[in-house]
Amino acid sequence: MTGTGKSRHKVLELERFLPYRLSVLSNTISRAIADIYERRFALSIAEWRVMAVLGRYEGLSAREVAERTAMDKVAISRALTRLADAGRVRRRMADHDKRQSVLQLSAKGWKVYDEVAPLALEHERRLLAHLDAEEQRWLARILDRLREAELEEFAGE
Repeated sequence: MTGTGKSRHKVLELERFLPYRLSVLSNTISRAIADIYERRFALSIAEWRVMAVLGRYEGLSAREVAERTAMDKVAISRALTRLADAGRVRRRMADHDKRQSVLQLSAKGWKVYDEVAPLALEHERRLLAHLDAEEQRWLARILDRLREAELEEFAGE
């Protein structure tokens, strides 16, 4: 039996590959809190991310939401459709450009936001409790530096 054999190929050790590790960690953390808001509010991770961004930055366009979440436009569009259908998000025409719509949480959306945000913050607090204050500062700096480096790298392509 002939095979290509691993010795001829550069092996990608996923367990040590930073993008993979960050993705798995992000998915694990997101899934833990999502289990709560999915059951209570029938809210997907994408929908909550859109709501979280609009709770922080009201009046964004769908494109701006996509940029802030680093999610693709199709996922944002689907989440916005579901949120609008559920009465959690309102769209209105932008004052500066009638071709563009701006988004905001409705009263119903704010009600959900006001219940989910504290749960998310408490989950974050419990997770960060495993790090001392200096480690938390270092983590924030490292994540910021990696994000900046990736943005610079991406801009150069």
